[in-house]
Amino acid sequence: MSRETHDKRLQSLKHWLQNDLGLEIIDFRRASEDASFRRYFRVLHPQGQHIVMDAPPTRENIRSFIDIAAILKQTGIHSPDILAYNLTEGFMLLEDLGQISFFDQLTTKTAETLYQTAFDCLFKLHSQLPTTHLSLPAYDAALLQKELDIFYHWFAECHCGVPIPSTIQQQLNACLIHSALEQPVFFVHRDFHCRNLMVVPENSPGVIDFQDAVTGPVTYDLVSLLRDCYLQWPEEQVADWLNHYYQRLLSAGLIQTSASQFKRWFDLMGLQRHLKAIGIFARLHYRDNKPSYLADIPRTLRYIRAVSKCYPELAEFDQFLTETLLPHFPEPL
Repeated sequence: MSRETHDKRLQSLKHWLQNDLGLEIIDFRRASEDASFRRYFRVLHPQGQHIVMDAPPTRENIRSFIDIAAILKQTGIHSPDILAYNLTEGFMLLEDLGQISFFDQLTTKTAETLYQTAFDCLFKLHSQLPTTHLSLPAYDAALLQKELDIFYHWFAECHCGVPIPSTIQQQLNACLIHSALEQPVFFVHRDFHCRNLMVVPENSPGVIDFQDAVTGPVTYDLVSLLRDCYLQWPEEQVADWLNHYYQRLLSAGLIQTSASQFKRWFDLMGLQRHLKAIGIFARLHYRDNKPSYLADIPRTLRYIRAVSKCYPELAEFDQFLTETLLPHFPEPL
């Protein structure tokens, strides 16, 4: 989107705030960067301080944000209150959950406490939102395949200049999609990670960026949290957190599977997610002129290598990744 178009939307956004909502703007500034076409601003006015979302209707759908926010409120999860919106223009006025995310506060000293609040939040999503009552898209084979294709095109072909042979793609697709589809189905946030969990004074964490939620595999949000693309924990710590959450699901009767099967689901779900993420990071650079996300590729690639070498059915992909693809990767791991 051109700067001129951005400027016109910004003028329209301020006009909506001032004329339709009657706000007297004292201060108006960019609130955060986003990997989508959405923009967020923080607006200060005599009645308080709020976040304004600008979501171009040709690119984004704020109706899904509104609907999913209502779902989250049912569980007592702290999603931002929606004060006003304009569906035609794609504008929304939201509760301001502050500027401190998990990413800003996570250390070895704070991790246990912060992650416990995240696990409690995730357990609410798993235990209080029966999928039979949710009108959400399914994380089906077509969507899983579409996401894997992002990796094949934007990272392998565009970034590294090395297409992955179709036979290896087919083997990888079959393995990952089968593993995802055999898992119990729950509400899936899809980006349940440290930058989308906000540290707030009451009912923490505040949960944002949920508009792409679906119904899908039980391990998806858990792997988003524990094998985060933006920070990494020792594998022993991840295994401990994983086991505790597995036991919690098991005790609640939400799953009936072995710990080894759950770990396999977790690993392969993470592989699918991380392949998609790397493809998106590359696409943000080449298509959207957002190169900063390239810095997160090496960490995410390390996750992929760690998993692919552990499963015999991924041996051909692992060999191609190590011997053919990564030598063309421009940045050191």
